[in-house]
Amino acid sequence: MTTALERLHNRIDLANVPFTDRGTRLLLFLRDNEISIRLAERWAKWERQVGHYRQRPPIVERLVILNEDDQPVTLTPDTYPHAAGLTCPLGRFEWIYVDAETLLLRLPEGRSTLRCVIHAEKGQTDRRGARLHGKRNIAYTTDARIEANLLTQISDDMFEMKLTVRAGAGQSLLLNITPRLAFNRAIPNGEVTYEQARQRWQAWFDAAPPVLDEYRDQYEYAWWVMRVGLLSTRYFFTREACVPSKIHYVGVWHWDQFFHALAYRHVDTRLAEDQIRIVLDHQREDGMLPDAIHDEGLVTRLSVPVEEDVTKPPLAAWTALKLYEKSGDLDFLQEVYEPLVRWHNWWLNHSRNNTGLCEYRHPFSSGLDDSPLWDEGMPVVSPDLNTYLCLAAESLSKIAEIIGLPDEAESWRQEADATAQRMVTVLWDELAGCFQALHLGQKAVNVMTPFHLLPLWTGRLNKAMTRRLLAHLQNPETFWSEWPIPTVALNDPKFDPKQMWRGPTWVNINYLFIEALARIGREDLAAELRRKTLKLIQQHPDIYEYYDPVTADHPPKAAPVFGWTSAVYIDLAIQETEARARQNGA
Repeated sequence: MTTALERLHNRIDLANVPFTDRGTRLLLFLRDNEISIRLAERWAKWERQVGHYRQRPPIVERLVILNEDDQPVTLTPDTYPHAAGLTCPLGRFEWIYVDAETLLLRLPEGRSTLRCVIHAEKGQTDRRGARLHGKRNIAYTTDARIEANLLTQISDDMFEMKLTVRAGAGQSLLLNITPRLAFNRAIPNGEVTYEQARQRWQAWFDAAPPVLDEYRDQYEYAWWVMRVGLLSTRYFFTREACVPSKIHYVGVWHWDQFFHALAYRHVDTRLAEDQIRIVLDHQREDGMLPDAIHDEGLVTRLSVPVEEDVTKPPLAAWTALKLYEKSGDLDFLQEVYEPLVRWHNWWLNHSRNNTGLCEYRHPFSSGLDDSPLWDEGMPVVSPDLNTYLCLAAESLSKIAEIIGLPDEAESWRQEADATAQRMVTVLWDELAGCFQALHLGQKAVNVMTPFHLLPLWTGRLNKAMTRRLLAHLQNPETFWSEWPIPTVALNDPKFDPKQMWRGPTWVNINYLFIEALARIGREDLAAELRRKTLKLIQQHPDIYEYYDPVTADHPPKAAPVFGWTSAVYIDLAIQETEARARQNGA
């Protein structure tokens, strides 16, 4: 019987999907027979010198293996989650992670030469390799016999390294890339290191609940994404937490954490809870939670396109309750209840306008950065925000009840009911048969999005409203596309299937609608949308940020190796597996 490790053989192609691991900021790529190692680090204070992290040159680049004629050899990748092999006429070179800052390169027996460029400002060779210092410090160390070790400075911040070794059985080269002053130069046993890496990965996959065979391959890849997306603690990064994409988004964007936590709850309660804690660690005195958390600081206010505090949608209480329902960890609810109350009250104190509803004052606070909902300017009283606040109040009510605060539980229930009723009074458009988003709290924004339908999720609408919202959702000319749900209606003039929130399908939004449909008793539609969403994510070997709702293509700007899409796939695959088991009487 094959294992998950074997089934993921060569899913890490090294060209588009790097070899990386839990906690590390190192990303190993192979393109045109050249190895490079990029850093999943922002270095914001050095951007003027080193460039934006997405375009920044690798810290180790143009690493080639040379033959006896000093010519680069052809390298063929042979990868697993725990090891990245590169085969060539000289033998097999194999990379393994020792720790978050250290890679071990197992060398084939015989003579081989490595040449590369290293970004550093100072460097010095020694008997076992070299040490280099710069924005990040680098050491390479080998226990093979060194025949030549040349380190040539070719610019103020760049060295060329050329190392020739003659390796015996079991010998290696250790590469340590660190922000610290101390280097790791102790070479471990290669076989032991390999086995330890294999066991760590196998334990991760073994912890995941089984799913139906039709979902297994992408499910295991999604779990790979969820493990490699974790970064270790550093400065403001107070907990081990999952970044949206190590290639495109290095940091914590806080509503991403809610979906990441939904996946982690199936394998590790503490890890799931820490996705919430890292956000609560940085709560402001007034209760606001930051938009994003990076190693070097927080994003809490932006000046573009308007000067305003910026955060993310209020889904933390909803998530915390889901974690508790899985784990039964009462202490976690006790821990987070008061911060979540302060967070909810921040929205009411900061963003409630004269309609009695809350408004977005910065488009990024919605998470729907470039949605046409904001084309007419800010602020906007939007149905999605007030739906989230209704669900948050309902979740806080349930949490208060669980932790023994019945009076507060009743108050939160009344708050949820009142919010839903205010949405009906202020935002319901009888002619259009949906909830409107109001610019300045007055004028309907001229666009149709699924967020106009999201109040379904409250479970507090009458049958006539529910019927009309479902008609919009199921209409193949608006939202029930081949690969639903587009983030702008297909027949809307502003629909663009390639541009972020202006048309593509985002599966986290599907997840919310799946829950909404189940809540109102439309389990049939919820199941259909769940299966369509799973099938959409299966259309490509990698997992992307968003998808074309007509073709299922991943648009050019959609980030790869994407966290919340993987998390949603995991949770929906488990849901579908459990639903089939119930149908079969298991």
